Amino acid sequence: METLQIDFQKTALVMIDLQKGIVQLPGGQAIVDKSRKLVELFRQKQGFLAFVRVAFHDGQDALKPSTDQPAPTMKRSEDWADLVPELGVTDKDYVVTKRQWGAFFGTDLDLQLRRRGIDTIVLCGIATNIGVEMTAREAFQLGYNQIFITDAMMAMSGEEHDATCRYIFPRIGKVRTTEAVLAEVSHG
Repeated sequence: METLQIDFQKTALVMIDLQKGIVQLPGGQAIVDKSRKLVELFRQKQGFLAFVRVAFHDGQDALKPSTDQPAPTMKRSEDWADLVPELGVTDKDYVVTKRQWGAFFGTDLDLQLRRRGIDTIVLCGIATNIGVEMTAREAFQLGYNQIFITDAMMAMSGEEHDATCRYIFPRIGKVRTTEAVLAEVSHG
């Protein structure tokens, strides 16, 4: 496996949907803990942090296509879309609010990354095969280099997570674990 050469001036950590209403799912706290290590690394190296959350203005802006497996309806608490405090989001961090699966479509994430000369994203979050994978596919089409931190993401099932990590991510970027990235950066 090729060693990562991360230029933190040209790399952004993009975290998908690490918000109160989503990380309460079983296994969500472990993803937050791994992601927090990445946040600390990027703060130390002065890399760009992009916290992505999904939120809706009045519910009329939510996607409602006809599907064989409709999204479950749920009552969202007032703080459902708030980013979890463990990540230590500051006013200097970039927060993206999306209203669909991917973080690029309908947002200015691409514009903000390009204005900063960023050509690589490190991606993590929930859910692997939905918000993370859609964002990864969009980033691939936009020409970004990508590093997927697979132990800092999860899906609703192990099969869904594994399928994306095994069959999609290696075709559009590099697949690593949190510890592998931390080790490579400390030795690099």
